[in-house]
Amino acid sequence: MEAENHTVLSQFLLLGLSDDPKLQPALFGIFLSMYLVTVLGNLLIILATTSDPHLHTPMYFFLSNLSLADICFISTTVPKMLVNIQAHSHDISYTECLTQVYFFLMFLGVDNFLLTAMACDRFVAICHPLNYTVIMNPRLCVLLVLTSWLIMFWVSLIHVLLMKQLTFSTGTEIPHFFCEVAQLLKVASSDTLINIIFLYVSTALLGMIPMTGILFSYSQIVSSLMRMSSIESKYKAFSTCGSHLCVVSLFYGTALGVYLSSAVTHSPQGSTVASVMYTVVTPMLNPFIYSLRNKDVKGALGRLLSRAASGP
Repeated sequence: MEAENHTVLSQFLLLGLSDDPKLQPALFGIFLSMYLVTVLGNLLIILATTSDPHLHTPMYFFLSNLSLADICFISTTVPKMLVNIQAHSHDISYTECLTQVYFFLMFLGVDNFLLTAMACDRFVAICHPLNYTVIMNPRLCVLLVLTSWLIMFWVSLIHVLLMKQLTFSTGTEIPHFFCEVAQLLKVASSDTLINIIFLYVSTALLGMIPMTGILFSYSQIVSSLMRMSSIESKYKAFSTCGSHLCVVSLFYGTALGVYLSSAVTHSPQGSTVASVMYTVVTPMLNPFIYSLRNKDVKGALGRLLSRAASGP
């Protein structure tokens, strides 16, 4: 098939999760339900943390921003897939595809940085409790969040600008349910060396630095807990980290599972199914993990729902 310049290319074909027409209604129902649960759950977390004065602390400030990023993250991929299933179409325009790449990378990276900021917050709270309010002041918290968005704004923009230099064949098929960078590079008709180098370098830096920060924070937390003499103090300190540890394990575990499955099986379909875990399942489970394991959040949600039920 003759290659055409990317400026002429009008659309890609997203192959999705399955070609079986009988499965399409079931897939539509499942993903619509998961999307609505994710949006509703994260919105409740945002409303609870912002409306309750008891939760106006750095940890819940980061949590509300994480919930916002999760809503944006899942909204980047799932709505387009639902539209395509409903319309019995696989089309996504060139502009829509690059836009999806941009926002997917940005929200994924912001999630990563926010989880790191939350780990640092727990480290300061447990290892330096007397200086907590001085170190984790509102100005620093806002600066950390803004820095996360600013870094990912530029990194995602560079990815898209490099992607615009590539050429693709007419009717290019992407074996995925959204425009994922690695899959796009595989189906490009032109040389992708610069794109691949930037992808690996940015992934290494934006993956290893936050992960190192999280591991360091928890190594210091564990060391501090071991020095505590009271079992009750140990339990209370560690319980504040439980929800965050679950979310971190889910986030990195599912993302790692995607790359391991693609490396071992070399099956696009297997990689696509595995991608559902960190693109859809993880944002959906985050609010449940925090609300079910955190008494403060459960209390705030209860008060929020009580006010909503009682009316003005």
